Amino acid sequence: MPEESTIETQPAATANENKRKNRGQTSKDRREHARKKIMIRNQERKEEQPRERPEGSEPRRPKRKVALLMGFCGSGYQGMQVNPNAKTIEGELFKALCEAGAVSAENSTDQGKIQLQRAARTDKGVHAAGQVVSLKMIVEEPDIIARLNEKLPAQIRAWDYVRVVRSFNAKTACDSRVYEYMLPTYVFMPPSEKCMELAKTVKFEERQVPETSEADLRAKREYRAPREMLEYVRKALEKYQGTHDYRNFTVTKGCTANNSRRHIHWFTMSDPMVIRGCEWLSLKVKGQSFMLHQIRKMVGLIILMARTNVPQRLIDVVFDCARINVPKAPGLGLLLERPVFDGYNRRVISQKQASSSQVTFEPYQKEIDEFKQKFIYDNIIETEMSEAVFDYWVKSTEVFPEQYLYINQDCVVPESTLVVPGEEIVRPQANAKDALSSEEEEDTKDD
Repeated sequence: MPEESTIETQPAATANENKRKNRGQTSKDRREHARKKIMIRNQERKEEQPRERPEGSEPRRPKRKVALLMGFCGSGYQGMQVNPNAKTIEGELFKALCEAGAVSAENSTDQGKIQLQRAARTDKGVHAAGQVVSLKMIVEEPDIIARLNEKLPAQIRAWDYVRVVRSFNAKTACDSRVYEYMLPTYVFMPPSEKCMELAKTVKFEERQVPETSEADLRAKREYRAPREMLEYVRKALEKYQGTHDYRNFTVTKGCTANNSRRHIHWFTMSDPMVIRGCEWLSLKVKGQSFMLHQIRKMVGLIILMARTNVPQRLIDVVFDCARINVPKAPGLGLLLERPVFDGYNRRVISQKQASSSQVTFEPYQKEIDEFKQKFIYDNIIETEMSEAVFDYWVKSTEVFPEQYLYINQDCVVPESTLVVPGEEIVRPQANAKDALSSEEEEDTKDD
């Protein structure tokens, strides 16, 4: 797989400014900072004092605030975040922590008692090569990570843990996230005349996405994107860089002009690679945070634009126009590469805190790469080869094009494509595969 882009580092001048801000710029700020430190210190002393425990209960074992570094293949799970009556990565992790002795029986009924917090939330079926979870964990046993991995399924792995300051929160301490998206290049082939004719001649409620013959599917996988197409995609991805309003790249619920601006550091594309006879690309994006479905919709828009070679200024139009429906590309190709903690790591180095370590995946990169190849990349390729997920997604946008008529050479957004909250177009679902492709989760939290 292509090498990662180098992570940007903060200039020394900016780091010094942040340090001064953290110390407080007025006497009132400094007094408040000192008061909070005293409160934290008193709380630590209180927690370290032995408490009376019910007769027959297990001895109290001290917990330590840690950052747990892990990875997982999201296939078969309803996302990272724990949800009632759903199979999730967090649910599996918490259960294994309890069974491995990293969480006491007293705290085994509520993960809130150990202050468990993830650096990034992932959707249903999305993978993570690197994920960080902060929690209070019992770390007396030197082989606790090995014991934890024994209790976890093979598709979920803990790489290690590092001690962190008590105030560490994996979500708020995370500066940015790096995601990767894998896709076959045949998605950039011109639209199918058969599907377009079907959309013109069959009533909306009676349409169904047609099956692709083995011969046609084989021809698609033999497709090799020309240089001009690759250059188009590369430049289109670069237009996402900077700070923009992404209200059209997430769900309608809970999204307003006040919370939809996001900053993208970079969005890059690898050179093509042929895997099992099919050509693939690896896209990588680094941003401060992402809204629900944002990356999948960013990729989805680029695919539809590239297929019809529309002017790239359409991206600017989509940033500024009223609400429209941008298709989200399949979740199959998306994985969290790693959360980034540059700011926290700089503070650890500058303050020389003996009880805390940097939060980084570098020491475990060899293990992570092996896991990523076996459980993530191979899973993505195998699923696509057996189920043609991307082919079905592309055809569905052709059979139901009414929502995407803004994909045109004039970059004009027709009034018919504007979305009124609560009145979104719901296309017919012919089968379970169709239902899956149109599914929308009800969570609007940031990644």
